Amino acid sequence: MTPDEIETARRLLCQLGDAIRELVTDARNRGLTANFTDVAAETAADTIYGIDKLSEEPILAWFEKKWPADWPVELVMEGIDESETTIFPKTIPPEKVRFTCIIDPIDGTRGLMYDKRSAWALAALAPRGNRQPRLSDLTVAAMTEIPTSKQSVTDQISGFAGGGPSGIVAERRDPISGTIKKLPLRPSTATDFRHGFASFCKFFPEGRSLTSKIEEALWRELGELDVATSPVIFDDQYISTGGQIYEILVGHDRLIADLRPLILPKAGFPSSLACHPYDICTGFLLNEAGAILETPDGKPVDAPLDTTSPVSWIAYANSTLAEKVRPVLRKVLKEILA
Repeated sequence: MTPDEIETARRLLCQLGDAIRELVTDARNRGLTANFTDVAAETAADTIYGIDKLSEEPILAWFEKKWPADWPVELVMEGIDESETTIFPKTIPPEKVRFTCIIDPIDGTRGLMYDKRSAWALAALAPRGNRQPRLSDLTVAAMTEIPTSKQSVTDQISGFAGGGPSGIVAERRDPISGTIKKLPLRPSTATDFRHGFASFCKFFPEGRSLTSKIEEALWRELGELDVATSPVIFDDQYISTGGQIYEILVGHDRLIADLRPLILPKAGFPSSLACHPYDICTGFLLNEAGAILETPDGKPVDAPLDTTSPVSWIAYANSTLAEKVRPVLRKVLKEILA
């Protein structure tokens, strides 16, 4: 992609995020939240709630109306049957498709549908080659905050692979006044975890005890536990991968680990409860911003662009923290999960 094409793609993904945000907030403003918490479907990817169904048809309509006709694109999205190919323009044959766009329309439905915490509209684009694209092929991404009813501002972060911090556009918008301000991205520079947030994902009862065992063993090995004082490592279970990425980007959190694909099979639970590629599709923005996203064994996070592959990942605010944790985490995982 040329620089001009990358910028056009970034703006398109931001516009898509804006449309999803406005769709959800408009539905809430019109009092259409009664069915948000209803279970609408159970798929191989996830549980689909009423709030999820709200965005599916409008997104397809948006692509039909807004996506450039000379940029044939295939959609990979939670809520779309993977056995069916969804291409825009609809008349384009699959072999002519130029891009794959992976989307999580509302990442964090469980928090948003109860009006507890922001969700995020996630979208990323990969050029098509001779094989099915993967997370490592993603070139442009945008993540758009979908606010709770009491929020007065919302954030949006977008960027492209290889651009570094200068290639990221981060903005804070006041929907009432329409003003937009630059949002500083400052991943934490802390060299330890004391008096900071560092969390291991344990959103559901399934696998929680094993996750906690790993977590406690890690902090003990690192010397971060001190039974003589009050707890000094704080835990935050933000049920949104996009939201977790945001917390690292803006400097709120120092470490977030999602080990569910490793833990759930050991605990006897299905991996469908884990993170999937559409959840982590904007994750490469962490590396561009100077933070670190990798697998628990220190490799790049990669998976096919689909809605079912389980993905393990860990995000560090900086390289000092990563170098401190990596070898100890490997040791702990080998001992506990062997």
